[in-house]
Amino acid sequence: MLPPSFLVFSAYHRLQISIHEEISWSFLMGKDYGRFHLAGQTAFVTGGARNLGFSMAMALAEAGADVGISSRNEAEAKAAAETIARKEGVKTFGVAMDVRDTASLEKAAAAMEANLAPPDILINNAGGTMGSSPRHLFERSPEDIRDMLETNLLGTILCTRQFARPMVRRKYGKIINIASVAALLGRDREVYQTAALPAQPVEYAAAKAGVLGFTTDCAALFARDGVCVNAISPGGFEREGMPEEFRRLYSQRTALGRMGDEQGSDLGGAVVFLASRASDYVTGHNLVVDGGFSFWK
Repeated sequence: MLPPSFLVFSAYHRLQISIHEEISWSFLMGKDYGRFHLAGQTAFVTGGARNLGFSMAMALAEAGADVGISSRNEAEAKAAAETIARKEGVKTFGVAMDVRDTASLEKAAAAMEANLAPPDILINNAGGTMGSSPRHLFERSPEDIRDMLETNLLGTILCTRQFARPMVRRKYGKIINIASVAALLGRDREVYQTAALPAQPVEYAAAKAGVLGFTTDCAALFARDGVCVNAISPGGFEREGMPEEFRRLYSQRTALGRMGDEQGSDLGGAVVFLASRASDYVTGHNLVVDGGFSFWK
């Protein structure tokens, strides 16, 4: 006869398997995300028409959120929004917006409210703008440096200033600022040179480090207003046209031995977590999603 302790353990083990299978099946079939579900929520993703921005917008829609997307190019924003609506069956809206221009932000906010709702979730993702001048600091044009800082850092601050207002009034909101592992470590530029790619300019790291500082203090500012402010620092993600040599060298320097997937699904879970009720006790945090790149030596 089996001892009672074994029978109790066996019953507990079967229960755990049953719970795990039910949760996994629910996620697979889209039946119930539990505290991760975003039904009834409205998200706004800046720079959401392409690349990781689009992937994050899609992940939020998959979890049930209605989604607004901004881009400097209105046609791209509307096309991305229509694609998400067609695939996920949620309400979407695409709008032209320049994160550096307060008048543009005010106009976009009014359009969001008229077409969807003031966002419960803000993803400050718009960035980039590497410019046309050489990437080395000594050869970099002041105009390109200024544009990088204004788009990646000032834009994040101004968007938060605009879209956090209704969150504070409602005493609820989730703000996710997209930073980068570039804010956490210095780049090995030999990887770029070997793969014949231009390296990121140093002001990109400065801007993203500023985003992390802003995230921390903004979390403190809004802590008693029910608004959680967090950051995500992605590592390297594959992109179409990326040289195979760069992919190989970068993957060698990553603990998991690969880059993030091109579709951005490696980032989607982190975004949904920080956007959902599951993260209600998380604020002022920087969630690093880099496959272990930042600690692998």
